[in-house]
Amino acid sequence: MTTQSKTGHKALYKAPKAPKPLPIQEPWALLGGMSPVTFMQEYWQKKPLLVRGAIPAFQLARESGLELESPISMADLSDFARQKTVESRLIQSKPWSLKKGPFKPKDIPSLKKDAWTLLVQGVNAHHPIAERVMSWFRFIPEARLDDLMISIAGKHGGVGPHVDSYDVFLLQMAGRRHWKISGQKDLRLKEGLPLKILKHFEPTQDWVLEPGDMLYLPPNIAHDGLALDAGCQTWSIGFRAPTYKELISEILWRTTEALENDPKLCQLYTDPKQPATLDTNAVPKDLVAAVSKHLNGLRWSNSDISCTLASILSEPKPQTVFDAPSSQLDLHAFKKMIAQQGLKLSPQSKALHDHDFFYLNGESLSDSEEADWAFWLALAQEQSLSPAKCQQLVKLIKDVDSPWFEAYSSAWILIDQD
Repeated sequence: MTTQSKTGHKALYKAPKAPKPLPIQEPWALLGGMSPVTFMQEYWQKKPLLVRGAIPAFQLARESGLELESPISMADLSDFARQKTVESRLIQSKPWSLKKGPFKPKDIPSLKKDAWTLLVQGVNAHHPIAERVMSWFRFIPEARLDDLMISIAGKHGGVGPHVDSYDVFLLQMAGRRHWKISGQKDLRLKEGLPLKILKHFEPTQDWVLEPGDMLYLPPNIAHDGLALDAGCQTWSIGFRAPTYKELISEILWRTTEALENDPKLCQLYTDPKQPATLDTNAVPKDLVAAVSKHLNGLRWSNSDISCTLASILSEPKPQTVFDAPSSQLDLHAFKKMIAQQGLKLSPQSKALHDHDFFYLNGESLSDSEEADWAFWLALAQEQSLSPAKCQQLVKLIKDVDSPWFEAYSSAWILIDQD
């Protein structure tokens, strides 16, 4: 347990750094004494899991007479919700209403008021403790990992009984929340509401989560969480669940660009054997056959698909803004600085690879035959590069056109200040 800013008998929780590499074969308190390997085999996308004391620091603090508080305050979350680059929503339940940010200070209710919830998405990109907590969940593929959302609520606040199409880990960080869940098949929604609230909700299990507890829910489990205390905070680690339609449509769209350079497809259609016809409005059978032949001749290798998926799934969200360094270093100073301090991946960046090509924020930056391949992989897997590794890397950075310097200039990678 690590604490900071003690005031009387209270302290802020500070998440421990995740070890590198993660010990995925060993039991974790976060997963109720299971290893990540066991959790993925037995629970992931299969059944819910309640973990009491998933963050042992809260219970240990209580036993010693100390109360741990969330490291992110109501004021912090309100500030995030006022920013254009942060996705936020305000839900009130009496009556049901939904408003989207950015908000003005007067728009956000006081903690003294009941029945409201403020949802702030992507907090991991804006607060180091949120990013540190999220890093513990990187035993799940980065292509599936989305972001860390924080909900803060007045007493009796909640978003109503609903179903998510993705997995979620619900970490209780402040106050208590009463969760009810159901595996029901009736997913009809109430009409005339701005939220997708279930028309009939019949819970089969329920628990009150204290700070430090966690609930994992696979997709399509109906659930409802109600805040029992003002300032109740739940941190949700959510996952991407794109439809096959979305992925295939994107692959096909990108394929059209590649087809522009295919000489066979650039040839004009010819029909020297077309006979005279009285049915001139019918599409010629020879035209159908010729196009069908070319379509059936298209083939996507696993590498073609994996490269495209790596590009698609590493693209930043539309509202993401990368702020260039306020005082950007020149190439020489950049190389000198990273050799002294190291590099880290921006918390807003997403890196993926397919064993042949490396993608950062949708752009291909290296392939497995290039000398810097191992450094990109290490940056993705560890989220940082030590000064020792950067001392080797700088030998490969020749000019300002280097993808490393370009990524720094775009704020996709940062000089490590820790």
